[in-house]
Amino acid sequence: MIPASGAPGSAPALVVDGVSHSFGAVQALKEVSFTVARGAFTALLGVNGAGKTTLFSLITRLYDSTSGTIAVAGFDARRSPGEALARLGVVFQTRALDTDLTLRQNLRYHAALHGIARRPADTRIAEVLALVDLAERVDHRTGALSGGQQRRAEIARALLHRPELLLLDEATAGLDVRARAEVLALVRRLIRHENVSALFATHVMDEIEAADDVVLLHRARCWRAAGQTASPGRGAT
Repeated sequence: MIPASGAPGSAPALVVDGVSHSFGAVQALKEVSFTVARGAFTALLGVNGAGKTTLFSLITRLYDSTSGTIAVAGFDARRSPGEALARLGVVFQTRALDTDLTLRQNLRYHAALHGIARRPADTRIAEVLALVDLAERVDHRTGALSGGQQRRAEIARALLHRPELLLLDEATAGLDVRARAEVLALVRRLIRHENVSALFATHVMDEIEAADDVVLLHRARCWRAAGQTASPGRGAT
């Protein structure tokens, strides 16, 4: 069951409990259930169209689920959306940074969206760019960065407000082998050192390590989670 809303600390980073969603007659998700533990890298594995992006849209409240509940760090996403969303950092499939602006300009803008004042924002910008190995690029135009650097910059943006859970939707899509490996290594390093958990959506089996928790979405259902076989419609934790 989902932990009580407003019970941070000991609650899992994410609990998805019996979530279903339909687009008209099309069932996108059916009774999906799984947990992302604190400090865990959890891979959300599925082919294109399996429901990964739909699930992310439900977690981030772009959509409201037909049934079921979602909690982020103990806060119910429906009953306490502000608290839940404040604990999420999201890296989308599509670019969120303006390629005509410098990294500093982009990150100042997104820090302001989170209500972070200019002076602490500049301090935090320096911190997150150091974390993603882009400190020396702070005044470079974002569009002049390589694909891998742009993706790392998106991760820096997602870290600005110190989230407890990172959602990464096909974060390595379109990158070459080296850049993909760098992004994956970065996310795993952040988990170890920055007190953050990650739900990493991918369709690439090679991006998953043996020790990773895995949630497999197939034909709208959760068939596997945390290394344990799950019956259709029930999920696993």
